[in-house]
Amino acid sequence: MLKASDFRQKEVINIYDGKRLGYVCDVDIDMEKGVLNAIIVPGNGKVLGLFGKDDDYVIPWNKIKTIGDDIILVDYSLPPKV
Repeated sequence: MLKASDFRQKEVINIYDGKRLGYVCDVDIDMEKGVLNAIIVPGNGKVLGLFGKDDDYVIPWNKIKTIGDDIILVDYSLPPKV
C-alpha cells in the first residue's frame, strides 16, 4: 500500500510525449470516499514548487498508467500554451 508521502519521491513521466514533468508535490484526495482523485506536479517555471508563473499539472487518477519504485508513468495530453 502506498502512502501519500510516497508519491513525493517519484518522478512523473508523460508517455504521451516522453516529457519529464517533475516530482509530485501534492495529491488531491476525496476524504469522504477515501479515494485519490489526482496527483499534482508543479509547472516548469516554478522554483521549489512555489515561485513561478506556470500552472501546476493536475493529473487525474485515470491518467496514471503505472506506479513504479521511482517513477510514475502517465498518459496526459498537456493543455496548449497560449
